[in-house]
Amino acid sequence: MDLNASLSRLKRGAVSLVSEGELAKKLSSGRTLRVKLGVDPTSADLHLGHSVVLSKLRQFQDLGHTAVLIIGDFTAQVGDPSGRDATRPTLTAEQVAANAETYREQAFKILDKAKTELRFNSEWLTPFMRDDLLGTLKRHTVQQVLSREDFKKRLAENSPLTLLETLYPILQGRDSVAIKADVELGGNDQLTNLLMGRKMQQDEGQEMQVALTMPLLVGLDGVKKMSKSYGNAIGLNEPPNEMFGKAMRISDSLMLQYYELLTDEDLDKVRAEHPMKAKKALARLLVARFHGAAAGDEALRYFESTFSKKELPKDLRVVSVPAGLTLSEILVRAAGAKSRSEARRLIAQGGVKIDGAKAPADAPVTAPPEFVLQMGKHQFVKIALTAEVTR
Repeated sequence: MDLNASLSRLKRGAVSLVSEGELAKKLSSGRTLRVKLGVDPTSADLHLGHSVVLSKLRQFQDLGHTAVLIIGDFTAQVGDPSGRDATRPTLTAEQVAANAETYREQAFKILDKAKTELRFNSEWLTPFMRDDLLGTLKRHTVQQVLSREDFKKRLAENSPLTLLETLYPILQGRDSVAIKADVELGGNDQLTNLLMGRKMQQDEGQEMQVALTMPLLVGLDGVKKMSKSYGNAIGLNEPPNEMFGKAMRISDSLMLQYYELLTDEDLDKVRAEHPMKAKKALARLLVARFHGAAAGDEALRYFESTFSKKELPKDLRVVSVPAGLTLSEILVRAAGAKSRSEARRLIAQGGVKIDGAKAPADAPVTAPPEFVLQMGKHQFVKIALTAEVTR
C-alpha cells in the first residue's frame, strides 16, 4: 500500500491527528513503528466501543507495524479522569488483575497476537514513582494541568478533583517514554493525555509520538457513549444471536458511523444500500468478526427466520426443571438471567413470554408440562417440567 493509501486508511474516522506530516514522515521511514494503546482494566468485559481504537491499532499491524498494548495495572488504581464529572472509584490490585486477564483474552479477538507486544505499566511506573516523580513534576505546571476542560468544569461546579487524578496524564505520558512510542492511539477524550506524552518524550530527548484519537462510539440508545453501565452496549463476548439482534437495534442515522469505525467497507456503497439490508450486513460482519464467518451466516439465518418470518428457532435447547419453581427461578436456571431480581424486572416489563404470550407474573409454574420460554427478543429455550420441587 502506497503512502497516500496508508494515510487515508489510518485517518478514516479519526477526530484528531497531531500531526499528519509527522505520521507521513514516520511511515515513509521504512522502519517498523511502535504504535501504543493503553487500556486500564476498570471493568471485566469489553464492548464495541472499546473495539474502535483496537480496530485502528489492528490497521497499523496490517501495514506491518508493532502494536504495543499496555495494560494499565498501575494506572487503573489511580483512575483516568478524562471526560469524568466525578472522581472514578479506584480499584484494588486483585480487581485489576482479574479484569486484566479478561482484557488480554478479548483484545486478541481483534489484534494479531504475533504482532503485539503486551506490557503492564507497573513495570516502569512503580520505580518511576519512587525515583523520578519529583524531578518530572518540576517540569510541569499547575496551569498546564488545570487547562483541561474537564478539570475546569469540575472546579467551577465545586466537584472534588483529587491530586491523584491530576497526576494521571503524567503517568500515561511516562508510558510513552518507557516504550518509546512512535504513535499513540486513544479516544477523543484522551487528547490532553496523548499530548502530555509528546512533551515528556521531548524532555527525554526522544522523537515525539504522533497522537491519533478516535470518536467515542454512541451506544444503542443513540444518545450516550457506549457503556455497560448505561445498558446500551454490545459486548465482544455476547452470543452470536444476541450480538446480531442488538446490532439490528442500531438506528439508521448511527449505522454509517458503525461502518466507518468498525469495518473497512466502502461507505459510498453502504449509503446506496437499503437501510435494512445494510444493517443486516453490518450485524453479520460484527458477528463474523468475533465468532467466525459461519456464526455470522447462522445468526443472519436465525434472525430472518425468527423475526422476519415470525418462526420459532429450530432445534431449541431443551432444559428440564422441577415443576413448582417460580418463573424467575426458571429464568435464572435455564434462560440465562443473571439474577432473580433481573428476571423479575424482565417479567414486570413484559419481556418474558410463555408459548408466545406475555408471562403475567412471577409465580410458581406447574403447567403445561412443556412450553417455549422466551426472555427478551432473542433468547428461546424449551422447558420440560419434571416432578414438583420440594421446598
